[in-house]
Amino acid sequence: MIVTRGIPAQDLPAAAALYWEAFGGKLGAVMGPKARAQAYIERVICPHHGICAHDDDGTLLGVVGFKTAQGALVGGDLSDMRHVYGGWGAAWRSLLLRLLQRETDNRRFLLDGIFVHPEARGRGVGTLLLDAVTAEAAARGYAEIRLDVIDSNPRAKALYERVGFTDAGSQSIGVLRHVFGFRSATTMVRPTTP
Repeated sequence: MIVTRGIPAQDLPAAAALYWEAFGGKLGAVMGPKARAQAYIERVICPHHGICAHDDDGTLLGVVGFKTAQGALVGGDLSDMRHVYGGWGAAWRSLLLRLLQRETDNRRFLLDGIFVHPEARGRGVGTLLLDAVTAEAAARGYAEIRLDVIDSNPRAKALYERVGFTDAGSQSIGVLRHVFGFRSATTMVRPTTP
């Protein structure tokens, strides 16, 4: 496997599709239908806020994103939303998505999603990407990296624990569980040095 910082332009459609495959269950009620969601993600995905893994043939296996003060892997603004969803569709979607937004902080580097092609799962791609983004955080001077994992994704939480992330507390999303399909998110942290 080859791990590189940034997402090549030719892989942006595949990255958008993988992102939706990973997060569509959580975001589907707000970002759907699928074709529009993928169009939006492809429009706003920032290749400079991702690290990707490819197989030896150049096939995209997975991506890990991060968020900084300069942007996020999947960001965008209201005008991007309007372009894909129209005025009213953009207004209510942006309001609901803002409620899930996680802010950066000065102590911890924020992971902004990790997703691996279904056929590549169980082959160490996720671990490799987590190690790469942890190294990126260390190179930027951060002592810790943080992420949030939803309660309905125990497989992801197990991976994070296996590679050294620890639970730093959970937060309920209250009535929004009816919209997003999960009840709470756990913040997990990992030191950038052993």
